[in-house]
Amino acid sequence: MRFFFLVAGSLLLLCVHLPAAAAAGWTLTYAPAQIVNGSPVVIRVTIPRFVRSLTGVWLGHEFRFDFDERAKVWTALAGAGLETKAGSYAIELDAETPDGQAISWEKEIPVRWRRYPRVTLKVPERYTAPSAEEQREIEQDKKIKDEAFKTVSAGREWRGNFATPVAAKISEVFGVQRIFNGTVGATHQGLDFRVPTGTAVAAVNRGRVILARALFFEGNCVVIDHGQGLMTLYLHLSKFLVAEGDEVRKGQRIGLSGGTGRATGPHLHLAVRWQGEYLNPQVLLGLRLPDAGDSAKTSSRKKQTHN
Repeated sequence: MRFFFLVAGSLLLLCVHLPAAAAAGWTLTYAPAQIVNGSPVVIRVTIPRFVRSLTGVWLGHEFRFDFDERAKVWTALAGAGLETKAGSYAIELDAETPDGQAISWEKEIPVRWRRYPRVTLKVPERYTAPSAEEQREIEQDKKIKDEAFKTVSAGREWRGNFATPVAAKISEVFGVQRIFNGTVGATHQGLDFRVPTGTAVAAVNRGRVILARALFFEGNCVVIDHGQGLMTLYLHLSKFLVAEGDEVRKGQRIGLSGGTGRATGPHLHLAVRWQGEYLNPQVLLGLRLPDAGDSAKTSSRKKQTHN
């Protein structure tokens, strides 16, 4: 809470944490009910007074909440990275009232440790022992991806629940420890769907295409920016149906599945990246999220406050 003092004609602001009595009206809920390392999380906060903005900091990540006018709740997507250890981690919430008063509150959110399985795979030798020329290609790909990952929309582009990109069975889950050709280990940072080459792949939510290129390991790869640090990646495609810079809607066809890059056969690899952390797409696809239009209402609400 901020206290206001008039000193020599100027306003001096002092910000302290919200007293326990005042904080009693705040509520915070999250889904899934049990959060594990690698899990995306939807956080919902209700506040007993009107505020014009709400931000949070959790596990070292800062993020913005959007106001869901229909449910009268502030909502944000966050996540616990794969390396997050079991424990209880405080989320720091900071709100601002229309008159500029700052309010802050903290609450502990528990995270459990999950041990993911291990599998052994056989791939062409070039993907475990690349030549000097291939190593240069890999390094160039890394620069391309790093540059694309810097391109993030500040506002929320996604709307409502995330949809499955293909109607198919899951062939490999997120977080699996993979051993390639008996020597090289890697973590499976996405979700694999068993689909034949040529299957239409749809965007899981609305956003903007920031990468659509052929890469050494990923094959033909599309990356969609959904705003606020959230991206989805679609790997091993046989054909692109979008280009970099395209705006896409949820359910729009963005490519055809294939087996390009480091793949043991035709399939779709879907990955979810949030503020540099790879999160479990299967959990994200099962979360219930604010419907379309809520973000627009938030923007309108903010504009009215400033006016």
